[in-house]
Amino acid sequence: MLEALKERQISLFNFHVPLDHFGVYSTSKTLAERLGISIDGTFAEYYGAQCGVIGTTDCKNVQELSEKYAQTVGHKTKLYPYGENAISAEKIAVAAGGGTDTFVLSELVEKGIDVLITGVTLDNKYTRAAHEMARKNAINILGGTHYSSEKFACMEVCKYFDELGLPATFVEDAPCFEDM
Repeated sequence: MLEALKERQISLFNFHVPLDHFGVYSTSKTLAERLGISIDGTFAEYYGAQCGVIGTTDCKNVQELSEKYAQTVGHKTKLYPYGENAISAEKIAVAAGGGTDTFVLSELVEKGIDVLITGVTLDNKYTRAAHEMARKNAINILGGTHYSSEKFACMEVCKYFDELGLPATFVEDAPCFEDM
C-alpha cells in the first residue's frame, strides 16, 4: 500500500496518541466542542497524554445528551443507562475513541462524574470490567463509534495544514456500528 501511495505522490500522515493529547486538535476536545460542552479540565492519562476532558453541558439529562450526540455524529448512538437520567452537577466526561476502560472510569468515580461520552462501548471481554465498574458506580456510558467520536479532530487538523499552505481534505468514512 505504501508503495502505491508513493507512486501516486500521495502523502500519508498518521499519528494517534499525540492527537488524543489535549490541545487544539485533540480528539476529546474537538468532540466536546461539537457537543457544546464547556471544557473545565482534562483527565485520563494515557502514555503521557491527557486524553479526556471534563466539562459542563446545558443538557439536563442523559437522554437529551444522547440525542444531541446522535445528531452531532449523524447516526444512532448507544446509551448504557447505568445511572440516573439526571446529570449531576452538569459535569460530564468525554474520552473519544476507546474510553470504555477501567482507568478512565476510576477517575470518574473519584471525581463524582456519572456520565461518560466515548466511542467504543460494546460489552465484550475487553470492556466487561469497565461496564461492571460503570454499573456498580452508576455511571452512564454513551457510545458513538471509534471513528465518529474522533473524526472531528481529523477535520480540524485539515485546517491546520490549509493554514500552512498544504491543501488537506478530510475523507469521510463509514462508522463501524459494532463498536457500540
